[in-house]
Amino acid sequence: MSRQTIYFDHNATTALCPEARQAMLPFFEGEFGNPSSYHHLGRKARASLQASRYGLADIFNCGPGEVVFTSGGTEANNMALRGAAAALRRRGRHIIVSAIEHHSVLKTAEALAASGYDVTFAPVDDQGVVDPQRVAAATRPDTILISVMSANNETGALQPVHELGKLSRRQGIVFHTDAVQAFGKIDLGTVFEWADLVTLASHKIYGPAGAGALLVRNGTPLASVITGGHHERGLRGGTENIAAIAGFAAASLQAVAGLDEKAARIGSLRDRFEARLLEDISGICINSRDARRVHNTSNICFEGVESESVLLHLDLLGICASAGSACTTGEPGPSHVLRAMGLSNMQAQGALRFSLGRSTTAEEVDTVAAALAGIVEKLRSLSSL
Repeated sequence: MSRQTIYFDHNATTALCPEARQAMLPFFEGEFGNPSSYHHLGRKARASLQASRYGLADIFNCGPGEVVFTSGGTEANNMALRGAAAALRRRGRHIIVSAIEHHSVLKTAEALAASGYDVTFAPVDDQGVVDPQRVAAATRPDTILISVMSANNETGALQPVHELGKLSRRQGIVFHTDAVQAFGKIDLGTVFEWADLVTLASHKIYGPAGAGALLVRNGTPLASVITGGHHERGLRGGTENIAAIAGFAAASLQAVAGLDEKAARIGSLRDRFEARLLEDISGICINSRDARRVHNTSNICFEGVESESVLLHLDLLGICASAGSACTTGEPGPSHVLRAMGLSNMQAQGALRFSLGRSTTAEEVDTVAAALAGIVEKLRSLSSL
């Protein structure tokens, strides 16, 4: 008998939507040309690439030349930090990033620090939110780049990126935001009013893995990180993944269609889920509960249990969740995000992330809540023996 899967891990990745699949199909069959070729197959590929570029430009109210396609969010974050740092090296070598960034930002910042840049890691409050005043106080005459994510991937906490971006612009500092977890959840249509560099990823919005983009506002200093041919305005050498980019563009259109309605529906399910847990399970804490959060994310500490044990029991029931970012799986130690918020190691080790999606139903919410109540009770009873 097949086991029904309940998927509460949409912040890790999402299923491919029908629109993205349909957009990709021609490139798995007869349309296999290189967009840099001049023959008719190359022209078809180039036309698809340009259509995808214009599609994303329309969503973000920017020019098509400001859309640089990448292999995903990690590459886009590397391009933003390394490219801006290299382009602005003569102006200064001070960079500010928040302490709760995705590892593709944190580890890149650490690598830049090892190569001679001075990096300040801006702290967050107990809700996991960056204080713009503390970022402002950390700026110096040689500050060249500030990078703060739009929405945290573990807690869902929204960051004050509009304020930070405007602060950066007043001081002539390049501002980058990793919007991977925000795209499709909040309106980013005016993003270039306050940001210079914006990271996106396809597989978080029901598009294929292996595609993403860095939005680069015109006039933003940026050096090429992947050198080669004159692809992507010379900023990213290498033949574009036309099929994945087409799927990404199609998924992007679906991500912003009816955004408010989707957010309201999924947000009500998230609230129902948290209310059930608070009612049925003692000794739990909802992280970033008092912050503005994206509508689909719930990060919860369960006192007296370890997250890995809970995840194992959930998986046996066909329920998919996570203990944090998928990119940190296998790394020792508790979540750097929760530790930055002031949680103890023990508290952080009992935290789970539940991220809902378009397919989530009220019945699934109730099933997972009931399963968690039973699992936590069982594990607590065992640990007390």
